[in-house]
Amino acid sequence: MSAEVVANPTISAAGLDRGLVEQIVRQMVASNQTFPTAATGTDSSFPASLTPYTNGEPELVVNVSARHIHLSDRDVETLFGPGHTLTPMKWLYQDGYYAAEETLMVVGPRKRMLPNVRVLGPTRSESQIELAYTDAVQLGLDIPVRHSGEIAGTPGCVLVGPAGVVHLDQGVIRAARHVHMNTGDLSYYGVEDGEMMDLRIESPACSMVLEDLKVRAADSVKLEVHIDTDEGNACNLSAATGFELMKKQPCACDSHS
Repeated sequence: MSAEVVANPTISAAGLDRGLVEQIVRQMVASNQTFPTAATGTDSSFPASLTPYTNGEPELVVNVSARHIHLSDRDVETLFGPGHTLTPMKWLYQDGYYAAEETLMVVGPRKRMLPNVRVLGPTRSESQIELAYTDAVQLGLDIPVRHSGEIAGTPGCVLVGPAGVVHLDQGVIRAARHVHMNTGDLSYYGVEDGEMMDLRIESPACSMVLEDLKVRAADSVKLEVHIDTDEGNACNLSAATGFELMKKQPCACDSHS
């Protein structure tokens, strides 16, 4: 589910004579290479997208986003030492994003704490901590559901690292469920960036519909849903047998307003 997809460069025959083109083809066949195609397949009806497509349908990946920390460059140096940069440990499904080797202790009110919370990279302009509801209860914090980056007016905490401590006045949230979507996938689902969708999860004895996933579209991402640990446990995500991402239908009551 989390394999990287890399688009191969396309070989153009423009400006090449026929003999040279045939030579390139023979070399590829002899070396058992595959002919370059778009990452989504060879059918021209597929959207121009980084998302893998099979038989005209996008591969829908649903992942749990466990508690984690995003740090600014300044806070990285305060917590881990001058000149320190994050060290990638595991690359995530979205290209360029990773779980770092570094972890921190998150301290809440009355010295309640969560040890060894993973830092994700790359760094951001402002530090932010994303927790599940049960994590917040353990810390003694009442945190709002927010979309990533919307931290104004949220609770703060203390981050403890091997080289220092950072006191955050704000930045602790429960990340709202959302779907990362390549701009090439928008037409398939008939939605636009910022719209809300619903996700049906088929799972033994735990099938459910999660409502109001915000579409976050960009040219550089692949189709992927993020839910938190509590939601993943509630639907027994590890045993899920199918997913369906659905465009949200207008409420019937809207027509009477």
